[in-house]
Amino acid sequence: MRTLAMVLAGGVGSRLSVLTQKRTKPAVPFAGKYRIIDFTLSNCSNSGIFDVGICTQYRPRSLNDHIQSGWPWDLDRMSGGVTLLQPYLGRRESDWYQGTADAIYQNMDFARHQRSDVVLILGGDHIYKMDYDVLVSFHLEHGADLTIATVRVAPDEASRFGMLETDDEYRAIGFEEKPSRPQGTLGSMGIYVFNAGVLDKVLTADHARAGSRHDFGSDIIPQMIKTHQVCAFPYHGYWVDVGTIEAYWQAHMDLLVDDPRLNMLDREWVIHTRSEERPPVNIRSQATIAHSLITDGCVIEGDVEQSVLSPGVVVRPGAVVRHSIVMTDAVIEENAIVDHAILDKRVRVGAGAQVGWGDDQTPNSSTGLHGGITVVGKNTTIPARARIGRNCVIATDLDEDDYETDCIPSGTTVGIVGR
Repeated sequence: MRTLAMVLAGGVGSRLSVLTQKRTKPAVPFAGKYRIIDFTLSNCSNSGIFDVGICTQYRPRSLNDHIQSGWPWDLDRMSGGVTLLQPYLGRRESDWYQGTADAIYQNMDFARHQRSDVVLILGGDHIYKMDYDVLVSFHLEHGADLTIATVRVAPDEASRFGMLETDDEYRAIGFEEKPSRPQGTLGSMGIYVFNAGVLDKVLTADHARAGSRHDFGSDIIPQMIKTHQVCAFPYHGYWVDVGTIEAYWQAHMDLLVDDPRLNMLDREWVIHTRSEERPPVNIRSQATIAHSLITDGCVIEGDVEQSVLSPGVVVRPGAVVRHSIVMTDAVIEENAIVDHAILDKRVRVGAGAQVGWGDDQTPNSSTGLHGGITVVGKNTTIPARARIGRNCVIATDLDEDDYETDCIPSGTTVGIVGR
């Protein structure tokens, strides 16, 4: 039984605001040393799946640089291995991907060439650990044409998911895409197992169907429930779609509890990544650290609490970082405070500045940010002694001259976001 994994990794990820201003969502850093896509690729490797196609589209350079030949995940193979599938404009049957199903359809020549029995379709933007071999075995044992991995979803969260109804034999008997009043309690994880021949036929038919959005959730699944054997695989582990700033921040905080549901220390299921060589963490005599993840190359002279620091972060004397995510080579200068914030790579917070200042929780009307988290884009400098409120979004590549005032109220956007 040969399995091909196809990873959808071309999403814009606009709800992650400035974190995806210069990169696709699966390439966003996570948990200090990883990228989001590392979890999906590590699941493939740990599950013994070594034929992997990755469909890229939006700003793929950092993702391509990260994956390269695939050696950290044991995917640099003479036969099979990882293949990056970028959309192209040709004489026929090619265009920018129009939807999730269309992304796979445009790469069906690649899929056919692999001569696989089943095709596993995965998102590249979820945080979880799963043995895909168990999923594929469930699919085969139930004689399914399509199996959808599912999680239990509370009714107030159903509007974010495709929701399934099932019978006692796990067969799907109903499906609603993001319903306001769901009939079932199982939410699709965006993980699908198809019999290869069935996938080829349903995508070809969908491509020719007028009015189709060429999307698995909107078009393929509802149609197949009427005509094919569709089953729901129940997953009970930790899984989160880090598609919003609030979800991304909370997923990091989930790692900092004493007994996290996602065990990053599990040597039986290693999360692999590409990482550069950095010196050991340097913790100076005045530093205090509690409930935090600190990555190689960091220099800590101040206080770090309930935070995740990526490689090369510097926290100067008197500085405080709490309930925050600080990415590679950011510098927090003397006596600065970073509270409930996400700082992208190479951000510099000037001496005495405060990011996440005050108690005002005014939402950000331009980005929808409402959880009290302030986000600062890549390569941006926060001026010394500035006050940046909560739910603020500070764009990429700003320097001290780009601020009209040194007091930014909560809910404010500074600079151009989304360019």
